[in-house]
Amino acid sequence: MQEKLVNFEEIRKNNFKSFLLLFLFFMLIAVLGSVIGLIFLGDFLFGLIIALVIGIIYSIIAWFSGADMLVGLTKAKLVSKKEQPYLVNTVEGLALAAGIKTPKTYIIEDSAMNAFATGRDPKNSVIVVTSGLLKNMKRDELEGVIAHEMSHIKNYDIRTMMIAAVMVGIIVLLSDIMLRSFIFGGGRRDSRGDGQAQIIMIVIGIALAILAPLIAQLMKLAISRKREFSADAGAAVLTRYPQGLANALKKIENDPDPLVESANRATAHLFISTPFKKHAGFMTNLFSTHPPIEERIKRLEAM
Repeated sequence: MQEKLVNFEEIRKNNFKSFLLLFLFFMLIAVLGSVIGLIFLGDFLFGLIIALVIGIIYSIIAWFSGADMLVGLTKAKLVSKKEQPYLVNTVEGLALAAGIKTPKTYIIEDSAMNAFATGRDPKNSVIVVTSGLLKNMKRDELEGVIAHEMSHIKNYDIRTMMIAAVMVGIIVLLSDIMLRSFIFGGGRRDSRGDGQAQIIMIVIGIALAILAPLIAQLMKLAISRKREFSADAGAAVLTRYPQGLANALKKIENDPDPLVESANRATAHLFISTPFKKHAGFMTNLFSTHPPIEERIKRLEAM
């Protein structure tokens, strides 16, 4: 009963986070659209309306096709039980233990060891693993990784993560439109207007175009880091063997070539560990989509 109560609380929190994330991103989109409209068209309301319409259309497409979009970005391929019985049986067994519908299973042909889950809810979800993960993990380690992703699905983390990915994408798109317009168009030219005021607006516009993706990324990170600890704990509950995931994370941490070639900044936060080459430093940790893997291992081994 306690486990179910904890799960319902996680789901409630993630539903709230999803709505909060959507609200904050739409606020950013509204500001960007207003500035674009004011500077280039002389009408902030028109720019605001266009930006919100684009945001709504993009959000609807992302809601129903977001998982397919993200899987497509990573070039993952759907596999059947006949093709990968070991992997698919593991996914089916853990889905049964979690009490959710079995997710579709995909593989990325890449030597790096990594995995992620995505989708809008447990009934519409997928689990993706790299071929490197399959090749290098023992059974209990693979179960730990799959259980971690299953926890993301069960707790609706995948919805928040998917929304974050697609919303960051549209913020970056609008910002890119604004910057390109400044570079190639020079802003709205109106000899009747106040030149000094227009210069100020252009400076504000450029600042927003540069800062908006950064703000969007920080908003995403504020939500994404804590969920990894929660999913690790959920995996320990599902497998009843936290050391399996701990050992898997050690292998992932020591991977000599952790770069997943098809990963990008929009999909990085989905993976169980950062899919890029690891670099030490304060700024790297600040903008990392994942908590320190050593801390995750320490918590698992203390269970």
